[in-house]
Amino acid sequence: MQNPLEVLKEYIRFPSVSTDPAYAEGMQGARAYAQSLLEQLGFTVEVVETALHPILLADRIGSPDWPHIVIYGHYDVQPADPFELWSEPPFEPSVRAGRIYGRGAADNKGPTIVHMAALARVLAAHPELPLNITYVIEGEEEIGSPSMSAFFDRYAERLAQADFMLVSDTGSPNPEQIVITTALRGLVDFELKVRGPKGDLHSGIHGGAVYNPLQAIMEICASLHNPDGSVNVPGFYDDVVPVFEWERAELERYPETVESYRQMLDVPAFFPANGLSPLEAVRFGPTLEFNGIGGGYQGEGSKTVIPSAAFAKITCRLVANQDPIKIQQQIFEAIRERCPQGVTFSLRDGGIAEAYLVVPPGRPNTPQDQPASLARAFQAADAAIADQFGKAPIYLREGGSIPVIADFKKRAGLDALMIGLFTPVDNLHAPDESFSLALMDKAIAAFEQIIKKIANVV
Repeated sequence: MQNPLEVLKEYIRFPSVSTDPAYAEGMQGARAYAQSLLEQLGFTVEVVETALHPILLADRIGSPDWPHIVIYGHYDVQPADPFELWSEPPFEPSVRAGRIYGRGAADNKGPTIVHMAALARVLAAHPELPLNITYVIEGEEEIGSPSMSAFFDRYAERLAQADFMLVSDTGSPNPEQIVITTALRGLVDFELKVRGPKGDLHSGIHGGAVYNPLQAIMEICASLHNPDGSVNVPGFYDDVVPVFEWERAELERYPETVESYRQMLDVPAFFPANGLSPLEAVRFGPTLEFNGIGGGYQGEGSKTVIPSAAFAKITCRLVANQDPIKIQQQIFEAIRERCPQGVTFSLRDGGIAEAYLVVPPGRPNTPQDQPASLARAFQAADAAIADQFGKAPIYLREGGSIPVIADFKKRAGLDALMIGLFTPVDNLHAPDESFSLALMDKAIAAFEQIIKKIANVV
């Protein structure tokens, strides 16, 4: 592989926005470029057609006695809008002050090139590397991976032959301190609509006679939390896995304080529930959040109406062992019971995803049947990150969701070693997304060391 920076620049130049059909050519270009990189590394690549964007499934398979890993990534990116807030055009990569700027630089094209560059170095030194590798690079992660379910229907048994998977689609606090992610939160997404009269009403003529849908929806939404911020839905917390003591110890090593976190967010105070600290709450606790609410007149000035309808967009982030289908049913039942009789309601089901949790080796609650290959991979990562970054990694749950990771576990039995390569200053999903070149160089060296250790070569 040529200079990894130049490879990444070329990859970024393809505007691979999966949610917008206008970017179909960019999607095809990014996919073809990733395919060519895999083929240069000696992989046999299958382009798996889907209802939307194809998936790259690539293999480098030798002896069945060799360790076998799956490396996951995605070639799609978030939309770059608003374009006027970018310092340079989002799909024309630029390098400034030790960072490469462009949409997808950190999420997830930069980490993908890190893996490939590390593998290229190892294969150059060890052409007969005794390691079976399967790549899965999808084109729909940024829209919830809708085609992956059908993909697992066809390929889960084949993927299950691997020992574990390697992922770098999670974060770390800064380029000097790497986090190995041990959990991802699950997701429940839905929309509540409340309807009253058949049309908007004059609030003077009809006010006081009908139940205002805006009032009704605000009352329903307010009922979903207790005064302390906890979720007021019967059974919501029944299956929550408690926080392990070793996780609290790891969090104490995290290079951020509650006060620095507050200042970064520019909020006057925090509101965590169930006795968790703010830094614990975003990792260890489930949530119910209102993402959007509306109804009635939204323009300048006033318009004295009682609106005919109102809506609220709601999501929950779930922790390990919470069943998203069960949680959704519990919330829907609570809404049914609390909806006033003067209005009607409807619920739109959105996406759901299960939470994921893996416990590193050597912890009191490490599963007794944890594969030895996964334990060796964690140990290899721990040593390589300490060697290349000068600090041992921190093992932490992450508050975000990558639904496909839980699917790999459920459908193919694969646990994940998740090594975070993007940081808060990288501006994921925002204008001026970037990726640290210093982190990139260290990460390539670390993954080179990890791959060699997994393959048991020196």
